[in-house]
Amino acid sequence: MKACYRFLSALLLFLFPAVVLYAGEEDAPMRPVNSSWMLGVGSAHMVDTYLTPLEYDGWNMSLVYQRSQAMKFSPERWMQSLTVGLEVDRTENPARNASMYFAGLRGSWGMMWRHGLPFGLAAAVGPQVRGDIGVVYSNRNGNNPASVKADITIGVQGRLSRTFTLGRMPVTLGWQSELPVTGAFFSPEYDELYYEIYLGNHTGLAHAAWWGNFFRWDNLVTADFDFSATRLRLGFQSGVLSTKVNNITSRIYNFSFVIGVTTDWFSIRRGREVSPATGRVIYAF
Repeated sequence: MKACYRFLSALLLFLFPAVVLYAGEEDAPMRPVNSSWMLGVGSAHMVDTYLTPLEYDGWNMSLVYQRSQAMKFSPERWMQSLTVGLEVDRTENPARNASMYFAGLRGSWGMMWRHGLPFGLAAAVGPQVRGDIGVVYSNRNGNNPASVKADITIGVQGRLSRTFTLGRMPVTLGWQSELPVTGAFFSPEYDELYYEIYLGNHTGLAHAAWWGNFFRWDNLVTADFDFSATRLRLGFQSGVLSTKVNNITSRIYNFSFVIGVTTDWFSIRRGREVSPATGRVIYAF
């Protein structure tokens, strides 16, 4: 009898951590993923003195995917956000006899601390890591027609939102902002050819970024109309990039209207069941 008792006691001690972990997993709240696809169309304005001293104006088009979710630790207070975007610009000089193009890819990830404010406002702010790579191309320059743009930065991001009803339809107004603070970016010398870089002249290409020589500020204002599980998003976005190093000044400004769709969906591990009566759900927004 005592041997049986000792065996059961040892078995319980062995299984107890697994039972606690399983119970913790079952009691963990569900964290839906907020997923948004956005298409932007608007105007573009570019200056790059490495290629030309003139300002070029034209159109901008962008495609952005954004994924947000409450964090696994402290989900009531912390959330994460992943953004990937593709941008294409086509501009012309004032005489309309030369064109300049820009194509760029961006990716960023960050965490935000959430807090409720008066009047139904919800705010979130936190750090962000971002990387960008792109190229500006001029069809008028024969010897050196391209200028590469590449950087990696650390900064802050924030969001302010409020939900109200328009008739019976819930509508969420949101403002998202991203502001890099420091990092590093690429730039050749004023008269340095990319062919020289290819041959091995790699000195002085990376530069420390700060607001005195590198300034970027992206803003997105949206209205999400909750027709169904998939919501319609309308908005306006702006992007400003200004750099000045090695006597080269570069500015790229974009302003565009946005249309997209956004939805919340669950990612459930196989074998896990959630009871609608007891399961908690914590949304990103």
